[in-house]
Amino acid sequence: MRIYNSLTDKLEEFKPIREGKVSMYVCGPTVYNYVHIGNMRPAITFDMVRNYLEYLGYEVTYASNFTDINPKIIKAAEELGITEREVANKFIAAYLKDLEDYQCGKIDVHPTVLENLDNIYTFIQKLIEKGYAYEVDGDVYFRVNKIKDYGCLSNNTLDELESGARLEIDEKKEDPLDFALWRKSIEGEHFTSPWGEGIPGWHTECVVMINSIFGEKIDIHGGGVDLKFPHHENEIAQSMALNNNHLANYWMHNGHINVEGVKMSKSLGNFILAKDFIKNSKANIVKLAMFKTHYRLPFNIKEELFKECGLLDDKIYNTLKQANLQIQVSNITINQVKQDENINKIMDEDFNTPNLITYLLELIKELNTAIRNKGEISLLYDKINLIINILGLHYDLKTLSEDDKKTYQEWLKAKENKDYTKADELRKTLVNNNIL
Repeated sequence: MRIYNSLTDKLEEFKPIREGKVSMYVCGPTVYNYVHIGNMRPAITFDMVRNYLEYLGYEVTYASNFTDINPKIIKAAEELGITEREVANKFIAAYLKDLEDYQCGKIDVHPTVLENLDNIYTFIQKLIEKGYAYEVDGDVYFRVNKIKDYGCLSNNTLDELESGARLEIDEKKEDPLDFALWRKSIEGEHFTSPWGEGIPGWHTECVVMINSIFGEKIDIHGGGVDLKFPHHENEIAQSMALNNNHLANYWMHNGHINVEGVKMSKSLGNFILAKDFIKNSKANIVKLAMFKTHYRLPFNIKEELFKECGLLDDKIYNTLKQANLQIQVSNITINQVKQDENINKIMDEDFNTPNLITYLLELIKELNTAIRNKGEISLLYDKINLIINILGLHYDLKTLSEDDKKTYQEWLKAKENKDYTKADELRKTLVNNNIL
């Protein structure tokens, strides 16, 4: 299997740190408000990545954080008239509900900043002791110019960043590129550190959480392309300083989201909350639409695309329902196929979901033909279910009771005997019971 590594800008053969096991971390939301549909793209993308790795037989440990200490949360608490903890807990619960509504699989670990404060203090102190960080009047900054390959992820040199970036002037900094590891603050929720009252900087928390959960290095670090710089670049810098590695062997970034060809933003009025978007769609349809675009490319929300994927979702469901009926009434053995070499060829090239959906459509067509011609269906059914599981699609297929099977057989017999009145009555029963 080959993964496109953002760190090297090329496809690389995937080799896990520990044989048969994969460690994966994906940056989660800052919990100060409801997330928008763009936040769901990494959640859906890396759920698929996990599913495919498990399909290949890997044991995957998947962590995704909550940034629950942040100036945005302090501001939201003031606006809502509640505490920062209440804000964080409210929007953590809301995001978990979003994950459920979009039918994303279980994430193994959801670390928070609050529960990692002691680890953050220790981490920053070690950086100070090694000369990579310095304290000024209660603030602690990271010395960027000590990392010679800073910019390796975003393809920027230190000189280019110094001259080209729009940098916030801070007289406390030794260098304009230096970033905060700890911010002095006595407003809102703040904490007592070795350097005084304040809150941790955003870029430190993910490195600390990864080190705490997995150790010094992980296999895959994921997130949206907007996090590539400065967030992920600064994570790498800290890991290089303390552990002399790039934190992850493979850096994966999903593309951003456009609405009808225009980048989503609050100012343009095309900003869509995830909780509102799903009210007018279905998880399966959202996933099919997203996966028709490769994860690294921008995804364009278009009404026409979602209509197309709604029809595709119906087609998959109706085909599976017919096949499920035949399998149960005829006692056909299924779940015999554990892998399909065609799936592997497609997905082993950096999770090529557009081609996987094309292959899914081919299998659906073949299965429909097999059902009509009373041919072999178990192999096709198994292959389709492998793809459905990888993409994280969910279809509620009925388990037939003995009475259901009896009614179905009576319907077939009535049709064969040309007793159309009885056949129509039995058919209505079968349709009402979601069998036909």
